[in-house]
Amino acid sequence: MLTKFFPGFESRQIETSDAIIHTIVGGNGPPVLLMHGWPQNLLEWHRIAPRLAKRFTVIATDLRGYGASSKPADVEKHYAYSKRAMATDQIEVMQHLGFERFAVVGHDRGGRVAHRMALDFPQAVERAVVIDIVPTLKLYETVSKPLATAYFHWFFLIQPNPLPETLLAGHGDFFIRGRLRELDEQALPAEVLANYVHCFNDPATLHAMCEDYRAGAGIDLEFDRVDLDTKVSCPLLVLWGEHGAMHRLYDVLATWRERASDVRGKALPGGHWLPEQVPSLVYDELISFLAT
Repeated sequence: MLTKFFPGFESRQIETSDAIIHTIVGGNGPPVLLMHGWPQNLLEWHRIAPRLAKRFTVIATDLRGYGASSKPADVEKHYAYSKRAMATDQIEVMQHLGFERFAVVGHDRGGRVAHRMALDFPQAVERAVVIDIVPTLKLYETVSKPLATAYFHWFFLIQPNPLPETLLAGHGDFFIRGRLRELDEQALPAEVLANYVHCFNDPATLHAMCEDYRAGAGIDLEFDRVDLDTKVSCPLLVLWGEHGAMHRLYDVLATWRERASDVRGKALPGGHWLPEQVPSLVYDELISFLAT
């Protein structure tokens, strides 16, 4: 972990029921948990976490399988990488740190973990923020050519092992640069990009990423269908990029109002990678929502 991007933060390896989660902690005040997206890790919060830490106790983690967190072994139906398993990790991390109730912010895959966490652990999630996603079940049930084109990796990474793992092995630099091409060096410093590439080139991490998506196309949908009549009960802030696929293809707020009781949000002038692309705008929205 590139500690210079998180001045004053402490790095820890926290053991959960069946994983070890790389965690950084900094600041003082009400607790806020930050969860990253794919193909990144907690470094994606390098432009936001230090600012938030002036007003909050900020906890950022690598999701299981990503970054410096452990890569649990495969189990039936890819449950080890289900959003339920990932959410349980995060709850146990926060409990380990002494926080029984907290706010959670998730981008991309982290947003899907936040959604599951709010459903499974409503007593723990005080407020939730999801960034540039619609619910997983909604996305799979509304696949169109434009969606499949923009989100082609959703359908590639779910192919049985070892197809995607073999074709992507050793190609992290090409693949990651292509996916993050919207970001200039200010948004994505060379050292952070190099870290993302290094992690992607680790066979265990690459396999875990595929397992994350395989779970998303399988067991996560089973859990989501069971909970169709259960809405997220805490206040929910939804942010998305006005230049991204979510904005083009969905009425994002209306979609989330199908799944949550108290929803607000807006599009921001960026693409999918909002925490790195427009961090000041994301920060302003988080402060306004979390401090309410």
